[in-house]
Amino acid sequence: MAAGAAAGAWVLVLSLWGAVVGDRNITARIGKPLVLNCRGAPKKPPQQLEWKLNTGRTEAWKVLSPEGGSWDSVAQVLPNGSLLLPAVGIQDEGTFRCQATSRNGKEMRSAYQVQVYQIPGKPEIVSPASELMPGVPNKVVEAGGSRKQSLFPQVGTCVSEGGYPAGTLNWHSEGKLLIPDGKGVSVLEETTRHPQTGLFTLQSALMVTPAWGGAPHLTFSCSFSPGLPRRRALHTASIQLRVWEPVPPEVRVMVQPEGGKLVRGGTVTLTCETPAQSSLQIHWIKDGIPLHLAPSPVLLLNDVEFDDEGSYSCVATYPGHGPQESPAVRVVIAQPGTEEPIAGSVEGQGLGTVALALGILGGLGIAALLIGAIMWRRQRRRREERKAPENQEEEEERAELNQSEEPEPAESGAAGP
Repeated sequence: MAAGAAAGAWVLVLSLWGAVVGDRNITARIGKPLVLNCRGAPKKPPQQLEWKLNTGRTEAWKVLSPEGGSWDSVAQVLPNGSLLLPAVGIQDEGTFRCQATSRNGKEMRSAYQVQVYQIPGKPEIVSPASELMPGVPNKVVEAGGSRKQSLFPQVGTCVSEGGYPAGTLNWHSEGKLLIPDGKGVSVLEETTRHPQTGLFTLQSALMVTPAWGGAPHLTFSCSFSPGLPRRRALHTASIQLRVWEPVPPEVRVMVQPEGGKLVRGGTVTLTCETPAQSSLQIHWIKDGIPLHLAPSPVLLLNDVEFDDEGSYSCVATYPGHGPQESPAVRVVIAQPGTEEPIAGSVEGQGLGTVALALGILGGLGIAALLIGAIMWRRQRRRREERKAPENQEEEEERAELNQSEEPEPAESGAAGP
């Protein structure tokens, strides 16, 4: 019986020979068997050896001997002195030591630091976006169960489940690693652990603000790195998002002092208001002629003279959309003491006021004409109605006169012969 058990143990040792390791720091996959070799121990009994382990299963050092015991289901000493862990778990991480005495009386020691791992399933990107828009903030991104504010359009959330240790998730764009900078690229990460298995779930939400005039499509992917040596990263399938660039908002020029008077020798500031894009180029135009000045959103006119009077506009060059010119702003210079000219009078606004006044006057004139026409028609109808009976009486009188005059020629003709 004992011989049969020993033979069975040797068969098990030979079957696990590929798992035998002699390095001090080793890794073992969760749920798989692990054999630790006790160097210097005699291959056959009788043996003088002792295994000590300090892991998550023990509060202090646990001693195991070849005679076996209650720990045989967790760890047992094989006939050749090696230690067998039938199914490695997270609680088996820790330190294992063996002390053996050889046939010659020489003491040998072995020490191992065991770390376990579990490769998760292939990561995937959930809830991917269909398109991105430059410069448009995203309100709220939900990562896991928490809600966090984000100022970037969300690309998607990369999820990795069932790994140990936690590892890391990384995003890639066009085959290159994306590094969050808090400006154009931002990542929200969340790590949770299963209460029973102890395995980790990672979530990483990527937010990207594409640049104006960039590529019309962007490709993204995600990878999981186990964080263990000699372990390859796992990659998701790539997703391709369309970058939709809306028509840029209208460009306009603001004038300071607003609504004030500008006289000769004064100062006026013209500011070109555009969307907050650092890549924009702002140029200025006066009376339809470009000014040869360095690109700047602000045009400052000091000690103005009559030559500075004219119409000013700014041109913002949007990558991918071309230049966009603002409505012209009129700057009028007056002599000191006059009150008529106003700095920064917008041509469009002045013409609009005049057009509004003319429109009101025109509307009132048209309304008066319509009312007059209606009254004239009513009066004409009344006159026609009054005139109709008089005409009828005259026709009746004429008919009576005609009847009275017709018999006289007949009588005079009969009395003649």
